[in-house]
Amino acid sequence: MGKKDKKSAEHKARVAAKQSKKTAQKEKKSKAKGKDVDSDVEDADLDAILAQYAEEQAKFLKVTEVVSEPPKPRSSATVLASPSNRNELLLFGGEYYDGTHASFFNNLFVYLIDRGEWREVTSPNSPLPRSGHAWCRGGNSGGVYMFGGEFSSPKQGTFYHYNDFWHLDTATREWTRLETKGKGPPARSGHRMTYYKNYIILFGGFQDTSQQTKYLQDLWIYDCQKYTWFNPTLTTASQKPDPRSSFSFLPHETGAVIYGGYSRVKAASGAGAGGKPVKGGAQKMTLRPMVHQDTWFLRITPPATEAPAAAGPTIRWERRKKPANTPNPARAGTTMAYHKGRGIMFGGVHDVELTEEGIDSEFFDTLFAWNTDRNRFFPMTLRKPRAPGKKQQANQAARSRGDRSKADEEELLRNLKALETKGGIRDDDDDDDFMQLSTPKEETVEPAKPAVVRFEMPHRRFNAQLAVQDDLLFIYGGTFEKGDREFTFDDMYCIDLVKLDGVKEVFYREPENWNLMDEDEDSDEDMDDEDDDEDMDEEDGDAMSLDTSSPAPTDVAVPSVTQDMEQLQVEEEDEAQPEDSRPLPRPFESLREFFTRTADEWQKIGIEALTMKGMVEGKTIKELRKAAFDMAEEKWWDSREEIMALEDEQEAAGIGEVVSMAERSENAGGAGRRR
Repeated sequence: MGKKDKKSAEHKARVAAKQSKKTAQKEKKSKAKGKDVDSDVEDADLDAILAQYAEEQAKFLKVTEVVSEPPKPRSSATVLASPSNRNELLLFGGEYYDGTHASFFNNLFVYLIDRGEWREVTSPNSPLPRSGHAWCRGGNSGGVYMFGGEFSSPKQGTFYHYNDFWHLDTATREWTRLETKGKGPPARSGHRMTYYKNYIILFGGFQDTSQQTKYLQDLWIYDCQKYTWFNPTLTTASQKPDPRSSFSFLPHETGAVIYGGYSRVKAASGAGAGGKPVKGGAQKMTLRPMVHQDTWFLRITPPATEAPAAAGPTIRWERRKKPANTPNPARAGTTMAYHKGRGIMFGGVHDVELTEEGIDSEFFDTLFAWNTDRNRFFPMTLRKPRAPGKKQQANQAARSRGDRSKADEEELLRNLKALETKGGIRDDDDDDDFMQLSTPKEETVEPAKPAVVRFEMPHRRFNAQLAVQDDLLFIYGGTFEKGDREFTFDDMYCIDLVKLDGVKEVFYREPENWNLMDEDEDSDEDMDDEDDDEDMDEEDGDAMSLDTSSPAPTDVAVPSVTQDMEQLQVEEEDEAQPEDSRPLPRPFESLREFFTRTADEWQKIGIEALTMKGMVEGKTIKELRKAAFDMAEEKWWDSREEIMALEDEQEAAGIGEVVSMAERSENAGGAGRRR
């Protein structure tokens, strides 16, 4: 592997510029001390290390499952919603790098959602420790399938890829290594897997050697009934996705769908200043990072029943247009989980490679939904709880008064009972003698600690692990960088994808050296203050050099020419844009309510559009209504940011619901209703 801070091909490529500076510092230390104290054993016997792991693993005589603390911090692990139990999440593997040594894991964790409880599973036949592997649910065959991954020596001087294939029975927690017929996929990391009917689909990834990182574009399909891998051959003219890793791979009713990914491609660059090509200058080939933003549909056709037993499915790659409303700027390290025909995407990082200063990175904490059929991204924003209306406030006040009266009644009964036992009326200063005369106190069960719910997304990060169980999105771990420091998050959060009513903290432990973030920010602020002081000094010096014979006017606003031009340009753009007369959603109005209210208008708009195209003939009422709903849904999503801003303003003003008086029924009127 040869270099340190490397956890995936994407990560390895990202920190390449930073490593050059560290390498120079190590060379200086090596010359000063006579040797490099941080050097790794390049000829470390990984087979011996893994054999030792296997020996330790064999000490477990059976599958055991015990209640445990949340998993230790790790990156490049895998998280999946259990296909056999809607109350469970599964987590396996991963690695943790503390700046000096890398630790790999092979323990299986199960999170019980209703109890908020973690359990650690140990087994005599678990897969060996790894990270960067891929797994997916087994579709019609059940269970979970896992392939590949990577392992390295503690100082990451030597590196290893797996090519083993495993099945996990999620009910019994039993691992089984699958010995398949014929040839299977070569070893790799950073690949992705998904399922379709009785097939497991594997695509892409990378292979890392000491010389280079090779990105892959081969497709493998495993038949769970025939226990055989198929590597479909395509014609030369057939299109297929470019090599990549760390992409999104989701199931689809026709097979699967791919979006995005990361790779490094060869590009010619000149020897000019700033790395820009110079005409007529010397050209050299360098590896440039590439963040893919394309979409591919994989169509799978199972073989006919009369086909030979060795025949595999027929596949065809179909390239689609670039998705609408893609996150901007393009970002790597995004992860996506499947939820009801769409992908839920979170986080990511955008890198700008600088010539001398290394890499400038911007991290994100945004949440998107990608509709795979429409190939369109929609931003997802948290919704704060509505302010209680007057009726709800009155009900709450009545309940509180009832609670107080009930408490007073109970206090009176206790005092009467004390009188009957000649213990006197209870007083706040009574001693323990009265407590012995009163009713024995029942043991109280300490209530569970309420979960922390926030109305802001988790901290910016990339390579977080996502999983969706029912309508709950779980976000686990991830990585963040500040300068040369790298932080592995040790936390997990839960978001209801239907309500979007906040982020529930499942657990949170502060990352190591997280307190150094404040020091970095303080130093940055100090540098900014110094720069500001220098700028002020320069401005003062310039002011002193001006002619002071005529005093400058005070308290007079002088508009700049730039501001006038910008305002004029905005006004011209507003005049040029045609007014949109289509119905708009109202604050606090769901998509269903919006379409119910405006269905007739959308059907008229759809009929007019089809009439202009000459396509209205032959359309059924169901098709027209479906087209009207699609237009309404698009308008509802496109207006979400504007409408949610109005909702926040109205909630701040105490308005919890907006009702149109014109749409009320006739018997709901009355003079007092308008107040």
